[in-house]
Amino acid sequence: MKTLFRRVMAVALVASLSGCAIVSPQLKPEVPVAGGWNESAPADAAAVTPTWWTSFGSTELGALVAEALAGSPDLAIATERVNQAEAQVRVAGASLFPQLNLGGDASAHRSGSTTGAAAAVTESAGNIGLTASYELDLWGKNRAGVRAAQSSAAASRFDRDTAQLTLVSGVATSYFNVLALRTRLAIARENLDTAQKVLDLVSARARNGAASALDVSRQEGTVSSQKAALLPLEQQERQTLAALAVLLGRPPEGFDVKATGITDLKVPSIDPGLPSTLLVRRPDLASAEAQLASANANVAAARAALLPSITLTGTAGLATAALTSLATGGATAAAGIAASLLQPIFDGGRLRGEKAVAESKERELVETYRKAILSSFADVEQSLAATSRLGQQEQLQEDVQTQAREAQRLAEIRYRGGADDLLTVLDAQRTLFAAQDQLAQIQLNRLQAAISLYKALGGGWSGADASAAKAAAPSAKTPSA
Repeated sequence: MKTLFRRVMAVALVASLSGCAIVSPQLKPEVPVAGGWNESAPADAAAVTPTWWTSFGSTELGALVAEALAGSPDLAIATERVNQAEAQVRVAGASLFPQLNLGGDASAHRSGSTTGAAAAVTESAGNIGLTASYELDLWGKNRAGVRAAQSSAAASRFDRDTAQLTLVSGVATSYFNVLALRTRLAIARENLDTAQKVLDLVSARARNGAASALDVSRQEGTVSSQKAALLPLEQQERQTLAALAVLLGRPPEGFDVKATGITDLKVPSIDPGLPSTLLVRRPDLASAEAQLASANANVAAARAALLPSITLTGTAGLATAALTSLATGGATAAAGIAASLLQPIFDGGRLRGEKAVAESKERELVETYRKAILSSFADVEQSLAATSRLGQQEQLQEDVQTQAREAQRLAEIRYRGGADDLLTVLDAQRTLFAAQDQLAQIQLNRLQAAISLYKALGGGWSGADASAAKAAAPSAKTPSA
């Protein structure tokens, strides 16, 4: 027994010192990274901060974001997925330690004559034993499983950070949509009042014989059209408020926001930084890299499964022919140790198939990671272009609105003086309403473009695993000039 134990321990020691674990080279995508963006940042641009939503100048938005972070079901779901992944790390880590099991059994048997001539005989027995088993991780299969679980847990944490960024962006977008709809409703109501005043004027002129019944009918149609335009905007406002309430984790009934329009909001100037820094500023890219690391560990585990495995087993126990002897010491002790070697020979190609699947999955995730990097660059470029062009478009549209308002004012004056007919007034009204409504939509688009740029830049993300993501970032190739 001692000789066998020494031999088994010698084998275990040599295997542990040999360092012969299977290592799979880490695949990484190679993506060309430019030295700058196509759109230049404004001179007064500010860097992205983790509380980027405060740059819009709305205290109510800040309160809504805080409520969403505390009560959103989406964020709670992502947090539970992190908890599950961390528990799975503990499950995988258990394979690196021995397993101990304690068991015991007892039995009693009574026998005797059916005639009662002989006394009944009772026989009893009991045993209790401790079993230990440990698989030598010769090729690093179990360690690779732990690495895979750890990388998956890191990916789940990055996914939670991504969900948080998406949640905050969604709250800001929905909030701005509500305010833009209220601005457009205010414009529509103002134009309805104007149309009603013109109708009163036309009706008065018709009573005095200076206008026809056709003019009255046309203006009444304009008033009715303005009233009809209010209904879809009111419907969209209620729907958007309900969607915002769900993001906050609140029932839509009775939910409302205080702000009445978007004119008081600021559109921040955002510094995008360098394209090369984007690779470590977005949690979704960090998640893609962590998933790739997990797949790499799975490849190592699949390769190690093709090699022999050694398991050590030890037993120790007490056995007796009488149940009471276990307590009084009248029991027989026994102990043993064994080693088993298992080498897969034929399994119908299952293990090699699993290895091929793991290798293909790793190559797939390399391309997924590369696509995510390219998409992140495109997100920033598109958002930069939108913020720049929409700012210019808003300035031009403000000029259009000013000219349309002046044209509408002059058309009414000329109509009162009899210099123009009602069609000129109606056309001026429609032009002014369209210009005002278009300006409100452009202002909303500017706010949404700023949100998109913040989101594309990672929202100032600096999670606990950001340093690990930076160390694991893919190699970047800068195009030669």
